[in-house]
Amino acid sequence: MTGIYDCFGYGPGYDVPFKERYKLIRAAGFDCVMLWWSDQFGRGEGFEKDADLARDAGLQIENMHAPVHEQNALSQDDEQGKSVLHDYLKCVGDCQTYQIPTVVIHLPDDEFPINDLGFERLNRIVEKAGELDVQIAFENLRNIRNLDAVLSRATSSHVGYCYDSCHHINYAPDTDLLNLYGNRLKAIHLQDNGGSHNQHQLPFDGNVGWPVVMEKLKRAGYSGAITLEPMNWDYTNMDIRDFLKLAQERAKRLEQMM
Repeated sequence: MTGIYDCFGYGPGYDVPFKERYKLIRAAGFDCVMLWWSDQFGRGEGFEKDADLARDAGLQIENMHAPVHEQNALSQDDEQGKSVLHDYLKCVGDCQTYQIPTVVIHLPDDEFPINDLGFERLNRIVEKAGELDVQIAFENLRNIRNLDAVLSRATSSHVGYCYDSCHHINYAPDTDLLNLYGNRLKAIHLQDNGGSHNQHQLPFDGNVGWPVVMEKLKRAGYSGAITLEPMNWDYTNMDIRDFLKLAQERAKRLEQMM
């Protein structure tokens, strides 16, 4: 089974409407989709309806991605910190409401260590996830110490790890993340690190060692969808249909490596 992130570009205001976008994703051969769950990045209001639009197009929903703009404020004793807690709790509740199994969350960068207040807030989020039978997947970025601290403390079966291949090679290449947390995988973001932004490239267009990554996912017992998180930043000469066709070819290539 293969999937792709739904906000992969083509217009700063998403010039291709999401109703049409999901149909194109399905027509390209993808089985599932990962949803951006916020009005940020030009998405605007009413994004919640996209869960139904994706299903109407014949796609399963693999997970949703929580907002990221205030992630470093998790431990702050102010309105911004309260806003982070509110947004993450809302995402957990929305997972139940819109029948989305997993929410992917960014922890603060390591220059913002999680304090007692931050852990208290995370405990509230984890407790709500347990009550609603929602899975939480914390993603690796510039946050390896925070990620280790949280996964060491949060031993609930509802809490696990989202592996991002590009963030791994860019920010923590010497840490064997899949060996450390592969047994707690709940989501994956497969992307390469080439291009003008050094991230969100299609697999095999950058420097990620895909045979190693896929072998480690296999050894970890990962059996979920092969999900890509690309952007079209360096593929703007391609029509959206051609981009999705190429993305599906790359996803299938990775799937075969498993």
